[in-house]
Amino acid sequence: MHEGITAMKTRLTDKDGEVRELTDDDVKRMRPMSKALPANLQRTIGQRGKQRSPTKVKTSIRLSQEVIDHFKAEGEGWQRRIDQALKQYIREHGGG
Repeated sequence: MHEGITAMKTRLTDKDGEVRELTDDDVKRMRPMSKALPANLQRTIGQRGKQRSPTKVKTSIRLSQEVIDHFKAEGEGWQRRIDQALKQYIREHGGG
């Protein structure tokens, strides 16, 4: 546990893992995130962390509906899969 963060005396969940309602005492013990977490673990809601891989370039490209439908049918991450397919094409055709 992080220094300065104290464990709650009453569990927040029941035996089935369901979260219980907060009591007035729970609310009184709450602290702002800035006082509960070290600065390196805090970030603004919606703010992305530092990217681990090289930054991608935002672009606009027109693709056939067939291509879009195919990749979207596989679920989330369809744009990443298109990127991977294009990278594979480059490897197979001697461009990288």
